[in-house]
Amino acid sequence: MKGKLSRASSQQGFTLIELLVVILIIGILAAIAIPSFLSQRGKAYDASAKEMARTAALAAETYATDHNDTYTGVEPSVLHEYEAEIQTAEGNNNAWLSAAKAVESGNGYVVTATAVNTKDKYTIERSAGGVITRNANPKTKAATAAKPPAGRARPLK
Repeated sequence: MKGKLSRASSQQGFTLIELLVVILIIGILAAIAIPSFLSQRGKAYDASAKEMARTAALAAETYATDHNDTYTGVEPSVLHEYEAEIQTAEGNNNAWLSAAKAVESGNGYVVTATAVNTKDKYTIERSAGGVITRNANPKTKAATAAKPPAGRARPLK
């Protein structure tokens, strides 16, 4: 009997309370980390849509260079011909170009990309005067306008 007691006292391990405390700490850390991770995924989807809008805007500029500085005829399928990476329909878990059109009698354009899971829309618009406006979710976020490129006429103040 004495051998059994000495063997039991020599065994080492964690008590049930120690294990429960560790599990509780891991649970708290997971509760903090998971929402942050999900937020980062949403940001990644939105960044993909922003990049798709930038790529489409660059393709529209290339189209205008090939068509006497006019954007008449700009549409998603045409921009896809200029840049094969532009996806024109939802699928493959990627952002896609949901709209592209010429405005102001072909002197400007509007391109809109949609994020895959969030369905947020990102729009880049170029006016006839060369002012580029970027809208991220136009219903909720303010637009930012870029100055016309160097060499373009600017209004006097």
